[in-house]
Amino acid sequence: MSVAIDSGPSDRLVARDIHVRRGNRCILQAVDLSVAPGRLLALVGPNGAGKSSLLNVLAGLLVPSRGHVTLDDRPLDQWSPTALARRRAMLSQQVHLDFAFSTNEVVMLGRSPHPPNNSAVMGDQGIVEAALRAARAWELRGRNYLDLSGGEQQRVQLARVLAQVWEQHDEPSWVLLDEPEAGLDIAHQHFVLEHARTLTRQGYGVITVLHDLNLAARYADDVALLAQGRLLHHGSPAYALDPHTLSTVYGLPLRRITLDDDEWILVPSRSQDKGAATERVRRYLSRI
Repeated sequence: MSVAIDSGPSDRLVARDIHVRRGNRCILQAVDLSVAPGRLLALVGPNGAGKSSLLNVLAGLLVPSRGHVTLDDRPLDQWSPTALARRRAMLSQQVHLDFAFSTNEVVMLGRSPHPPNNSAVMGDQGIVEAALRAARAWELRGRNYLDLSGGEQQRVQLARVLAQVWEQHDEPSWVLLDEPEAGLDIAHQHFVLEHARTLTRQGYGVITVLHDLNLAARYADDVALLAQGRLLHHGSPAYALDPHTLSTVYGLPLRRITLDDDEWILVPSRSQDKGAATERVRRYLSRI
């Protein structure tokens, strides 16, 4: 897992003209996005902006109403499920597992797309153990998954995701995380995103949905800001997390405070009437 992969333009995960509709509701509208391996992209935006839907489209788990996604210049619908599962792994917001598996068995599920590997050097069991350590879940090994807290289950599921794409061969692999900080204490939130950064240094592409804008500013290489199903900004955190645009989109005045080490955080500046804020969002989106 520690070998970096040289990537080229064809290794990108690219979404073109993505539309998603559910009944009469438009979830995503004309989204174009190109993501390079070796970088961490954060998808941010208010509730209902389409972040999780876009992540599912990028993972090949949700078929768009219009448009398509390519990996290695090849549409996702031309990949077999097994081949795609060997290249990308996804941690969903909620993973329902009602069987009394041990934590090791849950992580071993991540190895299911791969041929059995009983190597004494780094076989499937060795990868499971290494993934538990990498996810800071080693102390949970062997326990009944159903006896764990929500945060502990989240760490085990992260280990499963890591086990699924543990080996990189000639092409970079992808890790997609839907609100990975949910249910975790502050220390584990930062650990998960620090580890995501480590994955990018090893050549992985990482795409994560985040609600915490300051975590996005701190850890992301690139940020995509969505609102009402549209992609508003895509670029560096300093560009995409513009306080004026965020204040309009979230309906809450925000300002940027620069810290002593040149890092910055976003904080609310004052309260505001919600109805007026909603109207400003509508006017803003009508102009783009």
